[in-house]
Amino acid sequence: MPYVNPDAPKGGRLIQGVLGTFDSLNPLIVQGIAVPQIRGFVLESLMTRGQDEAFTLYGLLAQSIETDDARSYVTFRINPLARFSDGQPVLAEDVLFSWALLRDKGRPNHRLYYAKVSKAEALDERTVRFDFGGEPDRELPLILGLMPVLPKHAVDVAHFEETTMTPPLGSGPYRVTAVKPGASVTLTRNPDYWGRDLPINRGLWNFDEIRLDYFREANAHFEAFKRGLYDFRVETEPSRWHGGYDFPAARDGEVIRDTITTGLPQPSEFLVFNTRRPVFSDIRVREALRQLFDFEWINRNYFFGLYTRSAGYFAGSELSAYGRPADERERALLKPFLSRLRPDIVDGSYHLPVSNGSGRDRNALRKALSLLAQAGYELDGTVMRRHDTGQPLAFEILVSTRDQERIALAYAGSLKRAGIKVAVRAVDAVQFDQRRLTFDFDMIQNRWDQSLSPGNEQSFYWGAESADTKGTRNYMGARDPAIDVMIAAMLEARERPAFVSAVRALDRVLISGFYGVPLYSIQQQWIARWNRIERPKATALTGYLPETWWQRPSTQQR
Repeated sequence: MPYVNPDAPKGGRLIQGVLGTFDSLNPLIVQGIAVPQIRGFVLESLMTRGQDEAFTLYGLLAQSIETDDARSYVTFRINPLARFSDGQPVLAEDVLFSWALLRDKGRPNHRLYYAKVSKAEALDERTVRFDFGGEPDRELPLILGLMPVLPKHAVDVAHFEETTMTPPLGSGPYRVTAVKPGASVTLTRNPDYWGRDLPINRGLWNFDEIRLDYFREANAHFEAFKRGLYDFRVETEPSRWHGGYDFPAARDGEVIRDTITTGLPQPSEFLVFNTRRPVFSDIRVREALRQLFDFEWINRNYFFGLYTRSAGYFAGSELSAYGRPADERERALLKPFLSRLRPDIVDGSYHLPVSNGSGRDRNALRKALSLLAQAGYELDGTVMRRHDTGQPLAFEILVSTRDQERIALAYAGSLKRAGIKVAVRAVDAVQFDQRRLTFDFDMIQNRWDQSLSPGNEQSFYWGAESADTKGTRNYMGARDPAIDVMIAAMLEARERPAFVSAVRALDRVLISGFYGVPLYSIQQQWIARWNRIERPKATALTGYLPETWWQRPSTQQR
């Protein structure tokens, strides 16, 4: 691949510092906070992504793939060399077992995807075929290609949905060799890895050992990096990136900072309204609350002016509808729903509120009060109340980090000027994750990462069926039929122009729902690493890839 060094030296160790915790080694179920690196490093799929392309897959466990023009079926022929790390061959029965297990007991997205298969059968010991029964979803062969393959002989089906610290058995390049619950996980390269000589793997998986060290507190996490206790970190705090790396090792060049611009839509952070809660059921209330967020003040005082923001969910890409007029294809898709969409969002003239940056913008307050009045609220002294019931307008923002808390408190201060009472509740990462998964919150901060080829996962993010399914990412509780229609149009599209129009139409419907307060869009990846860790000169379309890095040979004995 163009983003690897095919001659990268093997050996050494990579230590990554992770902010948070974990209580499970199974990333394929709803329960618990799992170690995401298990997928890819330990568990493999039939195919693997090309990281320099929007959505192109290459054979991994699968030696060959066959489908028809309608993509009504897909057949995978498993590489006869493929082995699990215990030496057992990967067979068609393992693929069928994994499909059925994840369809019935996996995460909600897996259950949604794999239930679209109408028939699955082993044609021989190493060949498996999936039929889709006329399902109009051209992404399904790729979705099946990315399904993790588990060993039938080594999975405890009865307890699969429970959290576990038992290392999973996989066919990937690494094995889990040490676990300190909540503190660290060590992955050791399998010297007998069956796929080490595949062209798709050349230049990858270079470290003999990878250790993930977890930190519960952000300052301790950063201080450990400064002391050289781990090798690299992904920086997410603008103020720290702007001024926190002025320490001796950084000044002397021992610590390198990489600023990487990807080719993907910019990840966007939102304060998300849980519209399942009555307080957020009225779209005018949601729009008023968006009006009261002073991005200009927060960006200048907290983020050094480094961020921009977008009302949409595919910022900075051709898929974004924000600021673009709908084309004819979009208008045709949106026609049944146009009466419910704001004309300025359809014609591209809608823009997020821009304040004077004072933190006390009277014009923004005036507009918000007008919207709240239309929704049946009025100021009673210093308290915003329902006109009919006298109920105060009040809610809670749930946070799990100091950065989230800082934004929430600033926002709460702005809302107080409108008589809105906001409580900011800080909880630990485990409790936050559990409450988020069960939709037990009024408002949370969340980030949705998007690719250049959005597809089935969009139903998992905001499809009507996912609104009542715990464990999905439909945190706002969206139930708009227009969303499902646009997602279906994406999945049926055969050509890129039609696909782009369908995604933009989806973006317009989401923007029209006012499901959250856009905080900022992340335009770059900020990576800090000690210079003992080296990376290829070329960067993939998707950004940084630790699996392509290596340790400088002169530093491997440490």
